[in-house]
Amino acid sequence: MRVLLVNSKVNFGSTGRICEEIGGLLIDNNHESYIAYGRGIGISKSKLIKIGANVDVFMHGLKTLFTDRHGFGSLLATRKFIQKIKKVKPDIIHLHNTHGYYLNIEVLFNYIKQNTLPLIWTFHDSWAYTGHCTFYDSISCVKWQSECERCPKIHNYPKSLFFDQSNRNFKNKVSLYGNLNNMFIVTPSNWLKKEVKESFLRNQSTRVIHNGIDLSAFKPCLNQVIKRKIVLGVASTWDYRKGLADFIELAKLLPRNMQIVLIGLSSKQISSLPTNIKGIKRTENLDELVMWYNKAMVFLNPTWQDNFPTTNLEALACGTPVITYNTGGSPEALDEKTGFVVEKGDINGVLQAIEKIEVLGKEHFSKNCRQRAELLFNKDDRYNDYINLYEEVLAVDV
Repeated sequence: MRVLLVNSKVNFGSTGRICEEIGGLLIDNNHESYIAYGRGIGISKSKLIKIGANVDVFMHGLKTLFTDRHGFGSLLATRKFIQKIKKVKPDIIHLHNTHGYYLNIEVLFNYIKQNTLPLIWTFHDSWAYTGHCTFYDSISCVKWQSECERCPKIHNYPKSLFFDQSNRNFKNKVSLYGNLNNMFIVTPSNWLKKEVKESFLRNQSTRVIHNGIDLSAFKPCLNQVIKRKIVLGVASTWDYRKGLADFIELAKLLPRNMQIVLIGLSSKQISSLPTNIKGIKRTENLDELVMWYNKAMVFLNPTWQDNFPTTNLEALACGTPVITYNTGGSPEALDEKTGFVVEKGDINGVLQAIEKIEVLGKEHFSKNCRQRAELLFNKDDRYNDYINLYEEVLAVDV
């Protein structure tokens, strides 16, 4: 079986690592794996296909910024990519993030339709069925359920300065793949599956496959020396969506024996933090990340919009209880034995949850956290679900 995975990045960030690990499992099971990507430097076990060059990404970004036509740039780069697909002759195409300034969805889906290639598409956010945004739940927008127009998030990623073409984008997406017979959708959370079933893709076959993590890397470590009780936050980028302002508000209320540690901040953000928040730049060093997960008394994820964040899973695997906002699929990672779910913006509720964990002690939760990660979020189990799905789809196609 020859599988072509497509994502904005490879082996970098959460979606890039997911693609890399699916590809590695394919190879371990004597299948062929190709990963096509648009941005960054590719290092992978799979055979790599680069889509376009830096200039293509730059021009696609300008097109988005000035015309609000994200996903409809990179015309020449995508046409060249189609030629590479013809040479590879994949048995199945598995899409991940198709946004990210690197791919023309009109060219890609016209080719897929013309050649009736079996297609699996994992939604890591909501962009596939909206006219502009990747997430809408932070503002409770429901226009996507009928028809996007006058987008209230036009100045958010993928940012447009002047024009709002959300209605045109929405209609184009409906036309391109709204009734695609050979497409199978995967969502990492039950929440996102429910959202898909209320969109124009409601009639498409959809299945939940949770994200998985490397349990041999993310694991409890002994003998962690801790001077102050740590409330940990981790994100690839920090802004209002990830709850940076909420951490700053929480810092005003925490007792002096506690300290917030945030990983993934920019130098500018670090310089403006209050004294009881320690800021650390983004790291791809897993050993360092695992160290902080283990040092933390609790992992806090005050996300205002999300699908199924892997940071929750990483914390659980390290035996650290999680507090998260009731956002998207984020609460699905937890149960009552492994953490607490708090309503968005309820800083006092977060503080009360932290106090409960402090009173009970981290060790009260640790065993259950690790067991939940082992039972539900082992990457080999979850990504083997994809291989089973590939075989299932190909069997039906035959």
